[in-house]
Amino acid sequence: MIADMRTPTEPHTGVPAAPTRRGAPAGSSEPREATEVPTGPTGPSGPAGDTPPSVSAWCPTPVARPIMIHGWRNLTFLHWRVEPAAVQRLLPDGLTVDTFDGSAWVALVPFEMEVSLPHAPLVPWLSRFPETNVRTYVRGPDGRTGVWFLSLEAARLAAVVTARTAYRLPYFWSRMAAASFGDLVTYTSRRYAPAPIGVRSRVAIQVGEPFAPHELGDLDHWLTARWRLYSATRLGLRAAQADHPPWPLHRAEVLHLDDGLVRAAGFEVTGPPLVHWSPGVEVRISLPSTVA
Repeated sequence: MIADMRTPTEPHTGVPAAPTRRGAPAGSSEPREATEVPTGPTGPSGPAGDTPPSVSAWCPTPVARPIMIHGWRNLTFLHWRVEPAAVQRLLPDGLTVDTFDGSAWVALVPFEMEVSLPHAPLVPWLSRFPETNVRTYVRGPDGRTGVWFLSLEAARLAAVVTARTAYRLPYFWSRMAAASFGDLVTYTSRRYAPAPIGVRSRVAIQVGEPFAPHELGDLDHWLTARWRLYSATRLGLRAAQADHPPWPLHRAEVLHLDDGLVRAAGFEVTGPPLVHWSPGVEVRISLPSTVA
């Protein structure tokens, strides 16, 4: 997926504006997929159906005793609609695809990570590094919603080994960079190991104005306010809680997108993504536990 685009977002929704010839699929004048997100009275939400009437930006299950403190900084959400069946085929037993108005979503999320232990200082080089994940949204056996990671790229080998061992998450060691130049933000990634080696991602965005709380709707929160991280082991499902303040979300415009990570995860997405940018949040991560 390669695109050079300048896709302005409409006020109040964060949904890409009406399509122009530039940025549409080659040889196509069809409306771009992200413009089809329905807009309801509380933002870009649609009819009831499988969507809860209200989605909160606040964590419902605070983590009193975190095992780690994360800083998720300079973070961009790029989301695409996908068919629920395309997600379900990739999930382990016990997880069901979570949908909004009948659609599943897959996300590319590049950001800058900070990792520390509770009450311990950051170790500058080891504790700060770029990361990019490809994720989707699921429900566990008890109906609790959360994130399922299809892949996670990180620039520190120690972080990759730790996350694969302790959290059973599909981390990959990659050469990565994240940089900001005023309101221009860029992210690059090239995978070292494990296979498939050499998968690349390059993203450039222009950060816009922040959303006021009343401008954000259920879809914005449904895509970004996720409090449980699932993983699978030989003994079954495990989950960790993530507790953080509401995301301070901004409008953003994609200037360049050349990504192979979403494809490597099993999806061929088309059209421009739904984009949000955030300066970040501090996150309290719980010890993972077995999901009954």
